[in-house]
Amino acid sequence: MRRFVIYTRVSTQEQGRSGLGLEAQRRDIDIFLHAFSELPWEIVGEFCDILSGKDDNRPELAKALDLARRKGAELLISKLDRLSRDVEFIARTMKHANIKVATMPNADPFQMHLFAALAEKERKFIGERTKAALAAAKARGVKLGGYREGSLDGRIAALKQTADEDARRVMGIVQPLRQAGKSLRQIAEELEKQAIRTPRGGAWTAKQVSLTLARLTRLASIPVDMAAVPTEAKRAEPVDHSEPVADRAPLGSRW
Repeated sequence: MRRFVIYTRVSTQEQGRSGLGLEAQRRDIDIFLHAFSELPWEIVGEFCDILSGKDDNRPELAKALDLARRKGAELLISKLDRLSRDVEFIARTMKHANIKVATMPNADPFQMHLFAALAEKERKFIGERTKAALAAAKARGVKLGGYREGSLDGRIAALKQTADEDARRVMGIVQPLRQAGKSLRQIAEELEKQAIRTPRGGAWTAKQVSLTLARLTRLASIPVDMAAVPTEAKRAEPVDHSEPVADRAPLGSRW
């Protein structure tokens, strides 16, 4: 029986939580096991590191290599760069385990050394080209990276203005209801009954009503240009909840 210890690696915690990088690796490994591996086969262990490929201190890889040695199993990885992009590290690891690469099912150790050397060289070329491009841009006077003062001011101001306008749009409804003692949930329900959507087109919640009221409180301390207030807010009439429902005249009645 052919035995395998599976080893996967992703570089960031986010990739580990989302499972996106791991899903692709497991797919490659699954294809290898069912299409290229001799039957029968057995998975005796599976390990995963969430570390950069530049970090040679891999606790899960050490466990995988130890288990593979004790069980007489092969270390199965999806791609060579999941092990490392460093030729020396790969060569050192290959001395301690029989490594199988799912996306290179027929590669022997000599071929894997060649692929590792090419990958390492290409990584160096990419780094050199990036540095050269950044140096050329800097020489032209381009400011590189980071936050520059004022670059987001216009965007932030536009977002605040939009939020203020959205709050004023429902001002004539939410404020009278709150003054009448209605809860945030009841106000949200009333907005839903009147088929008024949130700024993003969704349903109202107590939290959204609370944020809207807080914004209106802030706006109350600022002189308001009525020409800028949306028409809906000017025309909206408060709903009278002071009269008990039983005392109201039936719909369609004159009295």
